[in-house]
Amino acid sequence: MAYSFERPENFKEALLTPAQMSWADGLAGNGAALMEAAGRAVARDIMRRCGKTPILVLTGPGNNGGDGKVAARYLAWEGWPVKLRDFREAVPEDVSRAGLVIDAIFGAGLSRDLDDHTVALLRAAKRLVAVDVPSGLDGATGQIRGFAPQAEFTVTFARKKPGHLLFPGRALCGEVLLRDIGMPDSVIGQVGPDIWENGPALFTLPGRAATGHKYSNGDVTLLSGTLPGASRLAAMAARRGGAGMVSIAAADAAPLPEAGIILRHETLDELLRDTRRGTWVVGPGLGVAAASAALDKLRAVGGLTILADADALTACASAPERLRGVAVITPHAGEFVRLFGAIGPDKVAAARRAAALTGAVVVLKGADSVIAAPDGTAAINANAPPWLATGGTGDVLAGLTAALLARGMGPFPAACAGVWLHGAAAQAAGPGMLAEDLPALLGRLAQNSPLAPSPTLP
Repeated sequence: MAYSFERPENFKEALLTPAQMSWADGLAGNGAALMEAAGRAVARDIMRRCGKTPILVLTGPGNNGGDGKVAARYLAWEGWPVKLRDFREAVPEDVSRAGLVIDAIFGAGLSRDLDDHTVALLRAAKRLVAVDVPSGLDGATGQIRGFAPQAEFTVTFARKKPGHLLFPGRALCGEVLLRDIGMPDSVIGQVGPDIWENGPALFTLPGRAATGHKYSNGDVTLLSGTLPGASRLAAMAARRGGAGMVSIAAADAAPLPEAGIILRHETLDELLRDTRRGTWVVGPGLGVAAASAALDKLRAVGGLTILADADALTACASAPERLRGVAVITPHAGEFVRLFGAIGPDKVAAARRAAALTGAVVVLKGADSVIAAPDGTAAINANAPPWLATGGTGDVLAGLTAALLARGMGPFPAACAGVWLHGAAAQAAGPGMLAEDLPALLGRLAQNSPLAPSPTLP
């Protein structure tokens, strides 16, 4: 199955691992100029955001320390009271007396836990600004190496790291300020980034042909069972996502669909005779046994676009090979563990392994959802507000993503678009949002967004 993902030309959304960033630094070949620009950027952000106060710059032995030394020089030139200390010679009392600490000890590539001395220094800081990442934070995974301080904000350079978006790193960084230091886009291209910050640059929403009809705009069939409300939420989202025809297949249950959702009582075999039914959602509210049987039957047909969620994933627990032939799977953490085992410290790596094993695009849902394709391409989503964590929102995401698949998007861009639009709609809804509030917001977002292209002739 094609994934239809065209990497953004200027690589602005690329995320670089610490190893890739180090490689890019070497390719750029102007380390002194890059360090000067980085330190100047740190100083400027502090002068813009922080009232003048005694500053202690804690520096380490690498490039991160060099950036801190440059920042100290610029701040001193501007009349700020600055002290510069190698972290190995500083003591916690020095730190506690400072109005603001610049943490330039270790960068994103730290490969060991912090020692007790460094932890004591960082714990003593009343206010802290981080250079690149807070020391002790793994820039590749967002995990903590023993300890990492809470930064008021973090200044990073050229491109963000995955650890800036993955929790707990995202929370510890505070606001992440990405600053241009003159790293050429061509150098980033040579590194070959394969992780991206999810957003509109990764997808183009499909338009509608002026001569189109309901079936040419995509048909989505959702299988309903023990919890019909789940399939109803998914169906509402599929309609708002632009699918021309949306059906709920409910042989034994009769949810009350909104007007425009077709309720079908035929058997699955009978429904499959209609070759216009190309996109299927299996799992939300279906029941584990029914989802298991339906998934096997749909996979056996071949040529269908299948999104598996909820009960369909539970039905495949410890047997993820049963998902071969599915286009997109959308597990939350618990479902993922039942399918593939422990996520471990590297969420992106876990999602990639699952995608390679199943051949499906994997949406590992959470506050920092990871979307991974079987070829290793991955995206990290960062626009989901906390109030999106409520019952039924996963059903909405499944229906929305199915609509985008039915409208012709490839599995990876459809999953990226679905996750991002889901988060944007939740932001628009605000705290107190319910899952049933999302579909209408999704419709308005897609209709009014500059992402949606103008109708074109076929």
